[in-house]
Amino acid sequence: MFNSFPMRVAGLALVLAAAAGCSSKKSAIYEHENFDDSGTFSRNYPVTDAQTCEAARRALLSQGYIITSSDPKLVSGHKSFQQTGDTHMEISFSVVCADDGTEGHHATMFANALQDRYALKKTNNSASLGVGVLGSVSMPIGSSDDSMVKVASETVSSAKFYERFFTLVELFLPPEAKKAAHIVEKPKTDLGVPEPKAAPAALAPTPAPTPTPAEAAPTASEPVAPPAETAPITPAENTEPAPTAETITPPANPSNMAPPSEPIPAMPVTGQ
Repeated sequence: MFNSFPMRVAGLALVLAAAAGCSSKKSAIYEHENFDDSGTFSRNYPVTDAQTCEAARRALLSQGYIITSSDPKLVSGHKSFQQTGDTHMEISFSVVCADDGTEGHHATMFANALQDRYALKKTNNSASLGVGVLGSVSMPIGSSDDSMVKVASETVSSAKFYERFFTLVELFLPPEAKKAAHIVEKPKTDLGVPEPKAAPAALAPTPAPTPTPAEAAPTASEPVAPPAETAPITPAENTEPAPTAETITPPANPSNMAPPSEPIPAMPVTGQ
């Protein structure tokens, strides 16, 4: 019995040593920050800092981001994503443009995207019921409030994510700056930007076909159509008014005129 006691102590010591080895201290998250110049979050452009930030603002607007702050050297925006009915994600974009201080127009853009995740949380409501003998009693009433609660927040560190953004910014740089820097412009469709459609040309009237010489003059073999008959010419009607009875005065003819009748003498009246 006494000989088994040291064995138990030794076994307990081995168990404690194994447990201590499994629970070794994990490396802190800041140990992964190397602060090397990888170029993931920055890009140089051959334009001024104000032109660089303006191109970044247009690039974010073309992808559906809502601009919350637009200064000459600072641009901020965010975009929302609904993954499921109970989860929500939002990307906040921040762009800072700094002048390089070299000869000519050169600026550096620093971009940073923050990804926030939200989850739907339900909170039960309760009400207090006052009883004269027992005092105040809290009782649930069965209703709940739904609210979105932030459950995670992380900086986007994907190099491809920022590479696509910086390439899209080049599309909105001034044309003369891209030509001077020999920047090859990629198709807009590859960057998610639709190309403007050409306006339809105005419909011009169709000109009438001109007759050919063969159609204009008849040949000897073709019969010539006779001229069309013309309507007979009718004399013009006399528009002068016809003479009336009042205007007709027969000439005076004494032979045809009757002699005037002699007057009848009056008879004297005598009294009886």
